[in-house]
Amino acid sequence: MERVTLSPASGKPVDILARTLWGEARGESVRGKEAVAAVVVNRVRHARAGRAVWWGRTIPDVCLKPDQFSCWSSLSGGCPDAMVVVPGDPCLAVCVRIARRAVAGVLEDPTGGATCYHARSVHPRWAWSRIPSAEIGEHIFYTIVE
Repeated sequence: MERVTLSPASGKPVDILARTLWGEARGESVRGKEAVAAVVVNRVRHARAGRAVWWGRTIPDVCLKPDQFSCWSSLSGGCPDAMVVVPGDPCLAVCVRIARRAVAGVLEDPTGGATCYHARSVHPRWAWSRIPSAEIGEHIFYTIVE
């Protein structure tokens, strides 16, 4: 079976966001994927408002910021090896639909404005004193602006 490696080469916001959703939340429900997309969009909004500019001012900048999303992080063994999918992957198709809505600005935010999240299976130091804004699927979300 032919496999296709996803890469950020195109630089298009929908493509980059869809690949990020696939890499970060492919085992989640549609709502869980939407929540991860909302985090990306919330980071862009904060940057464009002059807060937390370090995340990046565009969807590709936010998604590809080093060490922010494990699917793109070479430190975690992510990009490019972990971004390989079979053509016609139904999960990727869902991720593309969600990414289109997010880029168009019509995606509802189920996270309460979250800018950060982590898997339930870990408890990173940055989250120790934070109160979650949402818990969706296997992820816990936080509204943090630094």
